[in-house]
This record gives sequence, C-alpha cells and structure tokens, in this order.
Amino acid sequence: MSPAEALAALREAEAREGRLPLDHRRPLLAKLAAVLRDHAEEFARALDADYGGRSRYDTLLADVLIVADAAMYSRRWLRWWARPRLAWVPYPFWPTTAAEEPVPKGVIGIVAPWNYPVQLALWPVVDAIAAGNRVAVKPSEFVPRTAELIAQVLNAALGPDNARCVQGGAEVARDFCAQPWDHLVFTGGTATGRKVAEAAARNLVPVTLELGGKCPCIVLPGADLAVAARNILAGKAVNAGQTCIAPDTVLLVGHAPEAFAAACRASGIALPEGAIASDVQASRLDALADGARITKLADDAAGRRRAIALAEAPADSPLQRDEIFGPLLAVQQVADLDAAIGWIASRPAPLAIYLFGATRAEEAQVASRTRSGALVTGRAIEYAAFPSLAFGGVGASGMGRYHGRAGFLEFSDMRARVRHGRWSLSRFFDLPRKPIAETLTKQLLRKR
Repeated sequence: MSPAEALAALREAEAREGRLPLDHRRPLLAKLAAVLRDHAEEFARALDADYGGRSRYDTLLADVLIVADAAMYSRRWLRWWARPRLAWVPYPFWPTTAAEEPVPKGVIGIVAPWNYPVQLALWPVVDAIAAGNRVAVKPSEFVPRTAELIAQVLNAALGPDNARCVQGGAEVARDFCAQPWDHLVFTGGTATGRKVAEAAARNLVPVTLELGGKCPCIVLPGADLAVAARNILAGKAVNAGQTCIAPDTVLLVGHAPEAFAAACRASGIALPEGAIASDVQASRLDALADGARITKLADDAAGRRRAIALAEAPADSPLQRDEIFGPLLAVQQVADLDAAIGWIASRPAPLAIYLFGATRAEEAQVASRTRSGALVTGRAIEYAAFPSLAFGGVGASGMGRYHGRAGFLEFSDMRARVRHGRWSLSRFFDLPRKPIAETLTKQLLRKR
C-alpha cells in the first residue's frame, strides 16, 4: 500500500463514519495495550533477529510495556482531557458564554526509526487515537520483521478503518512525508528532520519532530563519583547507547578523567546486552572514534556487540560535534560549572541535560542558562517512560511535545465555542451607531 492509498482509505473512513467518538477511543486503547502484550515475546524475537542481537529486556520494557502502559494511562484520563474548558468573557459581551473544546485533527502520519521501532511507532498512535484521529504508520525498513509485526498489531487492535501501515524504503518515506496529512510525526536525525519539515510545509502540515543531539552529563564536585558513573552507564547501556536521550558527553567538574574511568570500571556495567544495529552504524561509530583516546571498559563480544568505551577527543574531533548514538561515551574535564554551561550553550540544544551532584543553586543555574527538552538530576533516560510528562526537544533536538495529555493536545485542534446572549453592551457599537457609543468608548478607555 502506498502512502497516498493509505491516506485515501483513512479519509474515506473518516467521511463515512466521522471522527472517532470518545466512547470508541477507550476500547481501542485497551485493545491496543492487550494486543501489544500478547505479541511481546514475538517482538523480542523479531528485534533480536533484525539487530543480529538485541536485549530481550530492552524490547519487552522499552518497546512493548512502555506503550501498553501509556495506552492504559491515556484511557484512564481521556474523559478529563476531552472536557471543554470554559473561557473568560470580557464584561461588554456578557451574558455570552465561551469555551475551548479539543477536536481531532483528522489523519495523522507517523514515521518511526529503527532504534525503538515499536515504542516510537506506537506511542504516537496511542496519543493520536486518544485525541480521536486515524493513523498511518511508516515503520523503519531497517527492522523488517518488526515492521511486519507492527502492521499486524495495528490491524488486529485498531482495524483498517482506523489505522494503516505503509512499508518501504527511503523513497516510500519521502513520499509519505509529502502527503497532506493533518499532522505528521517524525523521529530521527536532525538533518533528516529538516527535510521532513520542508516536505510537510509544502502542504502546510503541522509537524512533531523528535530528533536528537548531544545530551550532556554534568558531574559536579558534590557528586559521589561511583554513584554518578553507575547511573550514567546504566542509561548508556540501554539499547547499546542507541537512544536519542542517552548520555553522550560527560563534563567533569572537579573530577579527573582517570578517576571517572576507574569508577566506571568498578560499576560492573560495561558490556550492553544488545548489539549495534547494523554494519553501517558500526562503521559510523568507528569513524567518530578515529583520533580519540579510547578506554574500553571490557572486551567486545561476538558480532556487533561492543563494550562501552570512554573517549577523550580534541576540539576538532567529530566526537565534539556529532551525536554519538552508540556504546561510546565522550569524556571531557572542564574548569567549573560556568565552563560546562558554556560547552552546552555553544552547541544545539539537546533533548536532555543530566546533572549529578548538583545543589539546588547549581541546578537553578543550569536551568536558567541553558535550553533543552528536559533537565534531569540523578539518573538518565528513565524520564521518557513517564506517560504524565510531556516529551520532546527544542531547536535542533525537535519541536512539539507528545506523551499523555501533551500528546492528546498535540493531535487536537482547540476549537472555540461561543454562545451569545440576546443582549450585551457591545451591541451599542453596531451600525448605525448612536451617541451612546461615544460615551461607552470613553468609559471603556478610562477603565483600569
């Protein structure tokens, strides 16, 4: 099925049946959660085969369970989110009543990547269905077994009148992004995100872009280095570092790189359970590491399963500029917190900044002098699993927010509903105007 055919089929269903009513959305969300759980082990096997080695826990927890829980969370809160909100009316228009009501946008297009192919395809589906939309999903062609399972889940849980899955490579993805959706969601790299935004702009399609960047960890003098190292590596090890919000660069304030490396070795976290997803990604990481001083925390395993490595690189190294996206952790010693903030401010805004050992005052400094999608203290990446917390980036790391109520609002249009009374002061300004209009105007201008 082509993107245009998928859109046409969903438009036809929309014309025939209307937007999804509230009472239909809750059962759909419950069924999506149930079907996902039923296929959990199949997804684990499919992703293990697609990657050539992927952690079962990464798939079950970070791809399947996270979406099933999000669906049930949205189902629980949906009636509250969908309630119209009363709006204040200026007194010259009394006794008019006004409100805002969220209405579905229509048909939402979703382009998902390979690193969390289930989560990043289906969590936007959860939010879009909760808001009453129909969805078309383009899974990544780099995980073909998983993409086929996603198609099966969408059909079984939501049915062809509510969801379609479009399979194909780069040409299909370009065609998909060029369609006149009512909203387009893209997760991927910043450079591709710019092209997606340009394609969507030709049809005036609003976009949600979840991109990437170099998420820094600031380790301050107040940090227990052993605890900080363990918490940073715990986040880095998930999916072998192939996470848009994974720790990218550690900025050490008051700690030596050698001491941090020793703390990392002592943590017991060195070899991720999963592999680098492809030979292309492995070659890209090798090119990034070229010229850097590399400290391996353990021996690599067979195939593309690599141990986490620490990297110290000169200022002109690609490691200082490009997102790493793998089991390589850049480490840099900086003079003080001001220098760490300067390092962050000199680069595009990341999805997340992680703090370790920060006082409230230091946290406030970072918050007021940097831009990021999130500011997190004490751990890494886990905040993205909170369905009650809006998720997204700023600037080069993305635009728009989804997850939970934020996603419901992202995929809704806020329609104004106004009911005028039979009389109001404002009607004295109707043509032809009488002298009282001048008196009222002067009184309104004097109003404080």
